[in-house]
Amino acid sequence: MTDTRTASYQPPDVQAGLPPLEVSLSRVGVTGVEKVIRIRQDGAEQLFSARLECFVDLGPRQKGAHMSRFEEVVNDAIGEVILGEATFRAETLAQHVAERVRERQGARRAEVTIEARYPEHKPAPVSGITTQEIYTLYGSAVASERGTRRLIGVAAQGMTACPCAQQLIEGSSRERLLADGFSDDEILRIFDHVPVATHNQRGLGTLHIGCPEDSDDDIDARTLLDIVEGSMSSEIYELMKRSDEGAVVEKAHRRPRFVEDCVREMVRGVIERFPHLRDDSFFSARQENLETIHQHNVDAERFGLLGELRRELETGEHSPAHATRRAWLDGAA
Repeated sequence: MTDTRTASYQPPDVQAGLPPLEVSLSRVGVTGVEKVIRIRQDGAEQLFSARLECFVDLGPRQKGAHMSRFEEVVNDAIGEVILGEATFRAETLAQHVAERVRERQGARRAEVTIEARYPEHKPAPVSGITTQEIYTLYGSAVASERGTRRLIGVAAQGMTACPCAQQLIEGSSRERLLADGFSDDEILRIFDHVPVATHNQRGLGTLHIGCPEDSDDDIDARTLLDIVEGSMSSEIYELMKRSDEGAVVEKAHRRPRFVEDCVREMVRGVIERFPHLRDDSFFSARQENLETIHQHNVDAERFGLLGELRRELETGEHSPAHATRRAWLDGAA
């Protein structure tokens, strides 16, 4: 005989209970959520390997968040967003997940970050041979009662050639050529035809643009990738013929750039190619160069509001305080 009292027993909702100490928590959620996203574009299926992080704020009288709801919302949002899109946009998916997580968890604020890696095919510079390059897309969104702020980002690799070492080698080469009887005009012609040697680095460039809650700006990730790759001395390719290798090395040595130059070129690219973006949009550019003649790496970064950058370029006045990514996402900048 079945005990109906046992069969009808429903365990309490522990997460909905009161915590032993009624203190709110800034962020509660899940990290390391991995998904393979498949969409169809240009007549072929494209795979994106994505990692997600989802967080909500937790009120002082709520013991815990409903962790299973994060996974449910992620799956639902992927189905809604990806099936209706011809091109994958990490920030769009992040926005949908953040808004649904906030609603499902009953939170005042929800934050979602997505990192997606995907292959893209492009031709080598001289031979035209098709090479597969791996790029990274970033999308972040913070949903609150004010609306949803989105952050769009990309990461790409390239090559930089050191201007300082090149100048040193050019100086010593000039002395040897003069001692060997070459005139100043002849030396200039030689340097014009033969790029001077220097040491080089593999560069890692990252660029983010942030859109305010009431903004409908459409930012193409491919344009951001073009800015990042173009900021370095040369693009790099995974597969090249000898002619391609020669072209890449010569291009890099004709455009020597410090790590700081790369960040400033990203600034230039954003200002010139996105003149329509509002002053309260966020900007972040970072460059890391993996040194070859040192054991350390070098790093440079600029972040802040686009209005700050524009005023600095127009007036020459430097603002010592730059709006940070965290402050902008939280609406404090």
